[in-house]
Formats: sequence, C-alpha cells, structure tokens
Amino acid sequence: MTTTKTTAASKTSSTAKDAIALLKADHEAVSQLFAEFEKTHSVTNKKALVAEMCTALSVHAQIEEEIFYPAVKAALKDKLLVPEATVEHASVKSLIAQLEGVEPDGEMYDAKVKVLSEYVKHHVKEEQNEMFPKAKASTLDMTELGAQMAARKHELMAQKT
Repeated sequence: MTTTKTTAASKTSSTAKDAIALLKADHEAVSQLFAEFEKTHSVTNKKALVAEMCTALSVHAQIEEEIFYPAVKAALKDKLLVPEATVEHASVKSLIAQLEGVEPDGEMYDAKVKVLSEYVKHHVKEEQNEMFPKAKASTLDMTELGAQMAARKHELMAQKT
C-alpha cells in the first residue's frame, strides 16, 4: 500500500504550482483511493485504503479551513460558498471519526465508506465548479497561497506518520 501513498503524495507536490492545483491533485488522489476501495474484497486492503483516505481527507480539510477558505472568504466577501463547504467538511469529519481505527466489519463499514465517497464527490464538484473559478478570478495570489498550503500540508502529514 505504500506505493499508493507515495504516488499520491509525490503527485500532489509535483503538480502543486498554485493553491487550486494542489487541491485538485488532492481531490484526484482521494478519488483514486475510493476507486481502489470499491474494487477490493480484502479486509487488510480495505483497512489500509481507509486509513490512507482518512488521513488525506483530514489533512486536506484542515489546510482548506486554515488557509484557503479564509482567503477565499475575504477576497470574495463570501457568505455562502465557504460556510456551506465548512458544513460539508463537518459531515465528512464525522464519517472519518466513525471509520478511523475500526475493523472493516461488513456492510455498515462499507456503507460508511460509500457515503463518505458520495459526500466527497459532491463537495469536490461544488468546489471545482463554483468556488475555484471564483477564487481564480479574484485578486488572490494562488501561487503564494499554494506555497503556504503545501508547507502546512507537509507539516500535518509529518505529524500523522
């Protein structure tokens, strides 16, 4: 399973030229983990994939909430997109908490992963179709924001290992 982690992590850092590129690379990496989960029947693989996706999603949400969302909210004077995204994060975090450290024990475990996948897909679609274009069109320095986010992501990932 380390191959997936290394690939996802290196892919993220090598393509992250700006904040949106970094976030899109994270979205793609997590999407691949969900796809792998759907294909596997091995309890060991399921557990490893869920651990990896929970870490990736937790770190991703944290850098968005600490750095990206406040910048976007201020730049766009937003009162809807960022609060809605923050509420969606709360649902994702709740499911992560229910999955972390738990043995893949059948249909409820798989159902929670499926719902997590659906929440994440919905959230990603809204970010990429609504928030990202507006953020890109704003006066935000996406390269500087991306650098801050990449540094914070690196810190958080180091704490998780």
